[in-house]
Amino acid sequence: MELLKLDKLPDQQSMLVFHALARMGYEGLVIVSPQIPLASIGYFQDAGKEVDLEYCRRAGIPVMRREVGGGATYLDGNQVFYQLLWKKGNPRFPRKIGDIFKYLSGPACDTYRDFGIDAHFRPENDIVTKDEKKIAGEGGGDIGDSLVFVGGILMDFDYRTMSRVLKVPNEKFRDKIHKSMKENLTTMKRELGYMPKRDEVVESLTANFEKRLGKLEPVTLSRDVIDKMVELERWFTSDAFLHKKTPRIPTGVKIREGVEILYSTYKARGGLIRTAQEVKNRVIEDIVISGDFQFYPKSELDLIERDLRKIKRKEGIIISKLEDFYDTRKIESPGVEPEDITDAIMEAE
Repeated sequence: MELLKLDKLPDQQSMLVFHALARMGYEGLVIVSPQIPLASIGYFQDAGKEVDLEYCRRAGIPVMRREVGGGATYLDGNQVFYQLLWKKGNPRFPRKIGDIFKYLSGPACDTYRDFGIDAHFRPENDIVTKDEKKIAGEGGGDIGDSLVFVGGILMDFDYRTMSRVLKVPNEKFRDKIHKSMKENLTTMKRELGYMPKRDEVVESLTANFEKRLGKLEPVTLSRDVIDKMVELERWFTSDAFLHKKTPRIPTGVKIREGVEILYSTYKARGGLIRTAQEVKNRVIEDIVISGDFQFYPKSELDLIERDLRKIKRKEGIIISKLEDFYDTRKIESPGVEPEDITDAIMEAE
């Protein structure tokens, strides 16, 4: 496997690089940081519900949807991102998504330990310190014929800007989010009293990945990859892609007798599930499912939405449909079971 060790890339290129490489069959590790801060949302999230788009526009913070799961986050140069890519079926990697997360979290945990921070993996996709403070989040998914695993080492973190980037109902709630993040999310700087040099973190991270994957062959960013990134940037920065999961109607409303638009937010072990449903005479006419969970293969979520249309909005019918779908389509969504999606649907109002 190869090693693409990059410094800080401008604009959204720090995220575009793994999207381009996945489409080109690259197998290996990418280490990179953003030169310019940006906000990133998970593939299954609703941009308008997760991020304060107007604030980001005023502050000049680009917003990008990535093609792997997870939640909205703020990325800057004080974070070192690791992006591992391999072709589906590569025998050196576990088959199950949950096993992949546990296995590939090891190098980041070892890197924190190299600097004296006792860190371990916590299902479904977090790395935490010994006192259970989160010090890294991870995501993954499928892009074409490739699988991708991404995460970041938090050397430092801008809590205030992150609290501004997130969409909240009011400013009082924003203060609560800022306070909660400070209490539950930590960094190398907070744990150690200083911020390590980026080069030292990269050296440790590379060595720890090589302990699991074998020697990685250094490569440079080729012209072909850069061209692919430029090509993808037009789509990834378009409104069509950023807002692809946004429901047509922004608030729950009764259209007429027997026809309603219902919304729900449900917290499962593996992440937040949102639903927007058009219900006519207790039949689901249309449904959108979004959230910060992991879901593989990612394209199957659209098929779940299709299968749930035109069925009675009854718990037994919905869970039976979802269980059959999970079984026949071999769905993996760590921490999100058919029961969770059913509960999210049934709790909508």
